[in-house]
Amino acid sequence: MSENVQSVTDATFEEVVLNSDKPVLVDFWAAWCAPCRMLSPIVDEVAQDFSETAIVVNLNVDENSETSSKYNIKGIPTLLLFKGGEIKDQIVGATSKANIARMIQDQLQETS
Repeated sequence: MSENVQSVTDATFEEVVLNSDKPVLVDFWAAWCAPCRMLSPIVDEVAQDFSETAIVVNLNVDENSETSSKYNIKGIPTLLLFKGGEIKDQIVGATSKANIARMIQDQLQETS
């Protein structure tokens, strides 16, 4: 992953994601998952594009089963968008940069 995407764990999830004052996109992934690896550079681009207004993190489901179970992650990649500690939107499976950007933009517009 890149410098634009921060990794979170079961231990840091609440602080980084749930307590954030910005929308947070969480990429649930695993190293063995080919679609996750395909999505990774797209998530990185989105993180760079929204670096001022949103936070983008990833969570390795193999290493952080507590958080993955809590949010009922069954398939990966799964993208969950949190705002104010609540899930506001989600995408399961590989998707386009435009779809991810639209999901974040929708939440930013609700703020303004």
